[in-house]
Amino acid sequence: MTIREYIAGQDEAIRPRLTEIYDTIRAAIPQAEERLSWGMPTFWKGRNIIHFAPAKRHIGIYPGNDAVEAFAERLTAFKTSKGAIQLPHDRELPLALLSEMAAWCYAHYAK
Repeated sequence: MTIREYIAGQDEAIRPRLTEIYDTIRAAIPQAEERLSWGMPTFWKGRNIIHFAPAKRHIGIYPGNDAVEAFAERLTAFKTSKGAIQLPHDRELPLALLSEMAAWCYAHYAK
């Protein structure tokens, strides 16, 4: 299954947001491979670089703990935990931040 197929299988109301996230990450790290890992859309280069997946009230972004720490000052408006960021469905997506974070992850994690 491709990431686009995964998105197509999600609830119709959330598909546009998932597509925006996918397109943003894809544009930021076009050299990364796409796959599903842990049941989530994943960008990969020798290891998992960044994942995302919908939940009931948010979309989870999983860039790893190092990225969450590196971007902590810019993530104060969002709930975070070790390696994860929650983007609530009722808030605008921080696409520029996601783009920067994906590029950072690629630079730091790709093998």
